[in-house]
Amino acid sequence: MDLSNLKPNEGSVKTRKRIGRGPGSGLGGTSTRGHKGAKSRSGYKNKIGFEGGQMPLQRRVPKFGFKNINRVEYKAINIELIQKLAEAKNLQTVTVDELINAGYVSAKQLVKVLGNGTLTAKLDVQAHAFSKTAVAAIEAAGGQVVKL
Repeated sequence: MDLSNLKPNEGSVKTRKRIGRGPGSGLGGTSTRGHKGAKSRSGYKNKIGFEGGQMPLQRRVPKFGFKNINRVEYKAINIELIQKLAEAKNLQTVTVDELINAGYVSAKQLVKVLGNGTLTAKLDVQAHAFSKTAVAAIEAAGGQVVKL
């Protein structure tokens, strides 16, 4: 071993291009920036979405639709689900808290009861909204509808 065959450990030396360090490096002169123009100057920053004067994508793509900021979103719960829950837990009144505990609804969601399925038990149902068919089915079974 002598000074002629010394090498650094593998991975210890980074092999990145040292740009702009004179003509001897092979990357002097224009320093890989080409000739003239804004991109060759120091301090150049490209605008996000700028396509060289071509109409940018976000302006070419058509905008459509309407987003109502006053929309109220409900979690739909059918009567058949309420029937199953009442039978499983032996309930007389079905509240939103019961639905949350059963895992059908999260705590922040509003509940709307829909009339899909059949209701045989006499239940008092509490929810934020009801469809006409759900109200008719609950009252036909002898139950009561309570809007929150």
